[in-house]
Amino acid sequence: MSSKKKKKQRWFVPAGLAPTEMDILIMEWEAKGKLVPTRNLIKTKEQIEGIRKAGVLNTSVLDTVAEKIREGMSTTEIDRIVYDYTTSHGGIPAPLNFEGYPNSCCTSINDVVCHGIPCEDDILEEGDIINVDCTTILGGYYADASRMFIIGKTTPERQRLVDVAWECLKIGEQVCSKPYVFVGDLGNAIARHAHKNGYTVVRDLCGHGVGIAFHEEPDVEHYGKKGSGMLLVPGMTFTIEPMINAGDWSVCGDEDDETEWIVLTEDGEDSAQWEHTYLMTENGVEVITN
Repeated sequence: MSSKKKKKQRWFVPAGLAPTEMDILIMEWEAKGKLVPTRNLIKTKEQIEGIRKAGVLNTSVLDTVAEKIREGMSTTEIDRIVYDYTTSHGGIPAPLNFEGYPNSCCTSINDVVCHGIPCEDDILEEGDIINVDCTTILGGYYADASRMFIIGKTTPERQRLVDVAWECLKIGEQVCSKPYVFVGDLGNAIARHAHKNGYTVVRDLCGHGVGIAFHEEPDVEHYGKKGSGMLLVPGMTFTIEPMINAGDWSVCGDEDDETEWIVLTEDGEDSAQWEHTYLMTENGVEVITN
């Protein structure tokens, strides 16, 4: 005789407390078989304030990069700017030594999708597009964002790719203009916009929860079906960071990268990405890394 194992409940009301409206909504969705957060993903007021402060510093780091990035500089120089600014303002660059990553930020040029490693030999040239990805720890709290930069004047094709990648980020943000949406809702909207413009969305990498740790639940995929993925509720902090490819969505590693961090487009076409950290509120998302 066999019995079906009961699925462990993710959301529950602590003993002695009356369920709130949010509790009831979440439990109703869970009863319908949807993936809901656990209580530890809901940040306290103190934690949210700490994450906001980390976001302010992270934004200032990228603003400083924007002021100084130029043709002829190496990506090592960018990394030095990130490290010096972050540490001089009381922060820690989260990527540095994270699971063996050797630098303070990621610098991904042209066909590098993400996790490009700063290097003295990588010199920025006229027309390059580059993503600079920074995560800052301040007071034990994390904020994560990346920006695309165009070096000098680029081609219309690269400019359009960068622009559509930005639009994809904003579309994901718009879907989150109210709480109690699903990760699949924003992923579906992002993918539809990318495909409409002739681009593809990388599937092997995704956004993620962030704030108390570098990477938390949920996985924020940038494609998928409406109603799939985790329910996004007030108090959750997470990134949206669609990676948009000019060609096929498939990616591969760099055979010369002994650290196995660098991710390239498999077909050699360009890729672009923008990223913000968000807080879901009762009124929709707040951009933490504005």
